[in-house]
Amino acid sequence: METGLRNRVAIVAASSQGIGRAAAQAFAAEGCQVAMCARNKPPLQQAAETIKQQYNVPVLAEAFDVTDAGAVCDFVKSVVARFGSVDICVTNAGGPPAKGFLATNHDDWRKALDQNFLSTVYFAHEVIPHMQAKRWGRIITITSITTKQPVPDLVLSNAVRAAVVGLVKSLANEFGKDGILVNNVAPGYTATDRLKELAKSRSAATHKSEKDIYDAWAMDSALKRVGQPEEVADTIVWLASERASFITGQTILVDGGAYKGL
Repeated sequence: METGLRNRVAIVAASSQGIGRAAAQAFAAEGCQVAMCARNKPPLQQAAETIKQQYNVPVLAEAFDVTDAGAVCDFVKSVVARFGSVDICVTNAGGPPAKGFLATNHDDWRKALDQNFLSTVYFAHEVIPHMQAKRWGRIITITSITTKQPVPDLVLSNAVRAAVVGLVKSLANEFGKDGILVNNVAPGYTATDRLKELAKSRSAATHKSEKDIYDAWAMDSALKRVGQPEEVADTIVWLASERASFITGQTILVDGGAYKGL
């Protein structure tokens, strides 16, 4: 399938591992110029070098915290200086810790807002003017099935990620006239380090084995398995492509049928 993405410039946040890394790799496979960022420099540099060598595409990688608005601004400036523009921006950040409501404190909520909501605001502010100049752009947020179906013990994610959906809808409505599409990808249970952490937390709370926790998640989906990061990445690339040119303001679940609503 021709995606029309060759030579496009794609930013992928939190791309040293998991879904972010899979997305960066998938864009590189389509011939995109890729800009990667994450907090931890060694795994980020390793991922960037692997992708660069495997797909023979230009890759820029910078380590910083996406909750720092100034750092996001500087990174986007670096991307534009290196590649000339920004066509695609995939916002992504690690999920908040697994907690019930009464176990949270005010600092937990501030951190969750900074990491999972305001980081998207910061990226959008910086990339939209470049996309407007070209009258073409794609902003894709990565959230969670929690935007549709709250998950026990993930009250921070349940609440804050819903705000991202509101932002996606608002940006899609405001900037559609400029040729900018804004969508959200909401993975279900996906085999990442984040899921391992959640399994460990659930195991400690319920005294069930981590394998039993994983098996229960698998059985909760129609496909009776957890997803793979590459499967989420394929959806992200499709939304960025010309094949999804009439889709904006949507949340696309990549959950193997785990969501039970209509």
